Amino acid sequence: MNRAISWMAAASGVSGLVFLYLALIWSPPEQQMGDLVRIMYFHVASAWTGLVAFFVTFLAALAVLLRNRPVWDVVSASSAEIGVVYTTLTLVSGSLWARPIWNTWWTWDPRLTTTLILWFLYVGYLLLRATLAGVERRARIAAAYAVVAFIDVPIIHLSVTWWRSIHPSVVDDTGFHMPMAMAGTLLFGFLAFFLWYLALLGLRVRGALQAMQLLQLGETIRRLHVRADLGTDRGR
Repeated sequence: MNRAISWMAAASGVSGLVFLYLALIWSPPEQQMGDLVRIMYFHVASAWTGLVAFFVTFLAALAVLLRNRPVWDVVSASSAEIGVVYTTLTLVSGSLWARPIWNTWWTWDPRLTTTLILWFLYVGYLLLRATLAGVERRARIAAAYAVVAFIDVPIIHLSVTWWRSIHPSVVDDTGFHMPMAMAGTLLFGFLAFFLWYLALLGLRVRGALQAMQLLQLGETIRRLHVRADLGTDRGR
């Protein structure tokens, strides 16, 4: 597992450097937005990766409810933490992009609003986990919450068709609405962000599992000390 994480971290580093070159130098400016379009590569890639992270959270939460294995709870929580980070980047980069284009930092556009709701839902998920006592109880309650919270993800995808929206749609059922150079940069950006996600997920899961093992070891040592003390008292 350590070797796989190391290789993933190396691949994400290399892909990140290539993506920066493609997004900031190689890709052409857009006719109307000019070089401001370069924010799109970071905005869209972080949005897509955040949704993937929450999908993994959803699948791991289902596994918790069906299998009740601690490792799935760790995967679910870890992926949600990373998803919140990516969604935060999405909201920040979207505001930076909207200011010069729409002349406002924020507008209650359906896709923006549903994405903000998604951010609140999973921040709430993490806060809920922090307030629950008992490992098994926390895992099952948090898993049920994560399954319900995921409903907002398809709503985000369909928001531009359900409601009137000014949010640009760069990809739909007909394909990419941009030159191939820009579309290739966008797809490579998603690949880079996804590799970063995998590396972060591996590191976070490994750290959480090691923390669980330390807690179990500490509990075992405490019980041995209690038994040793009881044996000493009986000997007296």
